[in-house]
Amino acid sequence: MGTIEVKIIETAVVVTIYIIVRLIVNRSIDRTVVNSLMKKARSKVLKKVIRLAILSLFITIVLLIWGVNQSELAVFIGSVLTVVGIALFAQWSILSNITSGIIVFFNHSVKLDDTITIIDKDYAIEGRVSDIGLFFIILKTPEGEQISVPSNVFIQKMIKKKVTP
Repeated sequence: MGTIEVKIIETAVVVTIYIIVRLIVNRSIDRTVVNSLMKKARSKVLKKVIRLAILSLFITIVLLIWGVNQSELAVFIGSVLTVVGIALFAQWSILSNITSGIIVFFNHSVKLDDTITIIDKDYAIEGRVSDIGLFFIILKTPEGEQISVPSNVFIQKMIKKKVTP
């Protein structure tokens, strides 16, 4: 058996392990949400973050299997992170949206599936929060429309939340 076949088998094993780990992590998060005070809305975002971290780890492992030198990989990852960092700091609005998205996720009283009204001087926007991302908060209006509100705008506006008894 040649080296290419061994690398293909190793890659297949890593992909299989990736799928199994992802399923186990998703089930663990679901069990934790059921057994704790953590809201189901938080698990959706938590799953996205963990999925990205696991994917990055397994892509790195596959690259190492295929012979990418560790020092070259470290330089490449460092270069990519540097470019991303410079791009984010060059775009203050993007950095502001990311920071606001994190604040909304961890500290804001608004959660997924809450019905809210964003009070604005021109007109109010009412809808159900369907997604909280790093850049945008997605609202679904009673008319079935979807509204994307930048996270930094969302955190600056007054929010009226409908509380169900």
